[in-house]
Amino acid sequence: MATTTAAQQRAQTKEEYDAFLAECPSRKLLDRISDKWVTLILAALGSDGSHRFGADCAGEPRPLRYSELSRLLAGVSQKMLTQTLRSLERDGLVTRTATPTVPVTVTYELTDLGLSLHQMMRGLKGWAQNHMDEVLDNRATYDTRASAG
Repeated sequence: MATTTAAQQRAQTKEEYDAFLAECPSRKLLDRISDKWVTLILAALGSDGSHRFGADCAGEPRPLRYSELSRLLAGVSQKMLTQTLRSLERDGLVTRTATPTVPVTVTYELTDLGLSLHQMMRGLKGWAQNHMDEVLDNRATYDTRASAG
């Protein structure tokens, strides 16, 4: 009887991941990383912080304080930002560092795993911004057809 090592078992399980299957754990991960706040947080942490209108999240990744993220992400509630950052930390995509100052300074930074996802998220954010006019035109055309029919 052949025995398999833990590494061999992990490799075999990895080959068996298929997000098209309902019970595949990668579905939950896809659900998490497809969230708009995750996309925006990863894009923000993976840039130099120069987020003016039209900026493409360029630059080098750097840590950001919680308050900086809150200001950058217009419309995110404190509860949603906290929950999203905790889930990203749990998944190993960001690290949280608390510095004992008065008040405590908390910063978030991408891990190597988070950096590996960052480029894709930055591209997704850029795609949405670059193609919004086309999407809006298509929506208007569709809605006109739907209301006429």
